[in-house]
Formats: sequence, C-alpha cells, structure tokens
Amino acid sequence: MQSTYTVAGMTCQHCVASVTEELTEIAGVTEVVVDLGTGRVDVTSDAPLDRAAVAAAVEEAGYELTS
Repeated sequence: MQSTYTVAGMTCQHCVASVTEELTEIAGVTEVVVDLGTGRVDVTSDAPLDRAAVAAAVEEAGYELTS
C-alpha cells in the first residue's frame, strides 16, 4: 500500500534523512521516498497507516505534515 504526504520545512539532504529515519520506524513501513524539491513523501507500507502516527513521526524529525 502506498500513501503520499506533503512535508513542509525540509531544505537539505539532512532533512530528508531525518524524515526518512522517523517514518521507517513506524510499524509496517517498508519504503520511504522523499522529493526534497516538492516536499512530497511517498510511504510504502504493509497496511494502511494512521495519519496521526505519520504526523507524529514527521514532527519528531522537526517538520510539519501539511497534507
């Protein structure tokens, strides 16, 4: 299952790495692909993800989930 989100505030590869690291810690997540230019984050998982869990992971990395 793939879900797409938009994350605000990312400006560099360190940002990408931080968001990727936090999202991969969510149970069931198998892949995270971040497009720094657009802020688009594609998350592949075994089952549907709880949006609150995704938002919390993004916030833990220091950024904001906008959509």
